[in-house]
Amino acid sequence: MTDPNATDADGAAGKQPRDATADQTAGDLPRGVVDDVERLTRLERTAVDENEIAAYEERRDELLDDHDFTARIRDDDGDAVLVCHPEEWHEDGVIRTDRIEDIDRAVEIPLEGTADPDDWESVNDHNRDLVAAVREAHGDVHGDNAALLADFAGNHYAKPMESLTSAELAEFGTEYVIRNAWPSEKQRDVLAESTKLVFETADEPVPEIQF
Repeated sequence: MTDPNATDADGAAGKQPRDATADQTAGDLPRGVVDDVERLTRLERTAVDENEIAAYEERRDELLDDHDFTARIRDDDGDAVLVCHPEEWHEDGVIRTDRIEDIDRAVEIPLEGTADPDDWESVNDHNRDLVAAVREAHGDVHGDNAALLADFAGNHYAKPMESLTSAELAEFGTEYVIRNAWPSEKQRDVLAESTKLVFETADEPVPEIQF
């Protein structure tokens, strides 16, 4: 007989867990932990060496264990989604709906890109090359800011920096940098200029920068 309080590990009673890309709080998990968990999962999925794969998975699980969370990959109509749930919800591989007091504690992280390449590692390599070009042409302060933007673009959107939208750049300048980075005063003073230089270095139109 089917247990009415049990469901698979991908959802709960028809409710959808929180999408971590849409909320800075990301349930019980700190934003920095969510970023690291996503980064390690992407590295695990692209690695070819078994020891390297195991190391990424172990490190990710350790980060989640520190917050009493567990993770799995869900196939969502061909798109991979990293699903993180509180460990206390689980019993024998299924979620007990009677243990869920707040569905927003769960976190979903889409692992596929949208309009950009879904190979996170190649996107990351591209962004790092662009950071190096900015640093060489405009100095370390702008280069350090470009590196912050590369972290944001790769970990949050899995996309090249120069394809970030105006709204995404606003999120970077008004939320991400404040909560996740420790820029120097010199970096803060030229953050908008550095962002503009990233687009100019990539020979792309500069979107409106709202910070």
